[in-house]
Amino acid sequence: MRIPFIAGNWKMYKTTAEAHHFAEELKTMYGETDVRAAICAPFTQLETLVRDFAGTGIGVGAQNVYFEKEGAFTGEISVPMLEEIGVDYCIVGHSERRQYFNETDETVNRKLKALLETKIRPILCVGEVLEQRDAGKEKEVVSGQVRAALEGITAEQAERVVIAYEPVWAIGTGKTATPQQANEMCGCIRDTLEELFDDAVADRIIIQYGGSVKPENATDIMNMEEIDGALVGGASLDPAKFSEIINF
Repeated sequence: MRIPFIAGNWKMYKTTAEAHHFAEELKTMYGETDVRAAICAPFTQLETLVRDFAGTGIGVGAQNVYFEKEGAFTGEISVPMLEEIGVDYCIVGHSERRQYFNETDETVNRKLKALLETKIRPILCVGEVLEQRDAGKEKEVVSGQVRAALEGITAEQAERVVIAYEPVWAIGTGKTATPQQANEMCGCIRDTLEELFDDAVADRIIIQYGGSVKPENATDIMNMEEIDGALVGGASLDPAKFSEIINF
């Protein structure tokens, strides 16, 4: 049985002091629940959040990582560095990384493989731009991203990957795919996983939806058969809103 998983992506927001204040507030609102939750934050806030959320069941994730363990890669953070901090998750292949920082299917694949050598669970982001959806190529594009990202990854490893479907045209725009559109694409992703592995593996992999998720639409999205959670952007910056989404 797949356990719903709600992850917040803070992007480039909050200072360390603000992160600590957020954690203290969220802990007062986070009670018994069957939903897993995590916050993916900038590197400078990770140690603080790991410490603040210790023992609460709320996970902590990084927003990016480099695939080499060490070397002359100025400005990059390695998987061992994240391990040392104690993070639980790491986002890979977010559309903003692809758009602004030259992330490719090849580097996504290498980052996934590096993370899967550890206990850190990758959150793999895939999604189409508006032009691709308008051209009727959205399933081809997303399925291709999934196949490229999971190239050379075993079935056992794949089960540890969380896949987040985020249509690029719905990220930070206020536009949201309808629950039916999101469910259809998450179903397409699961069909792709069945082709790559088998039905049992595909049935165990968590597939989230991301793209302007907020308390007002979270329930409708989460009630869809193929959607197992959400990758939440702006609404995750507010502990009350994030808590409301967790308790959809």
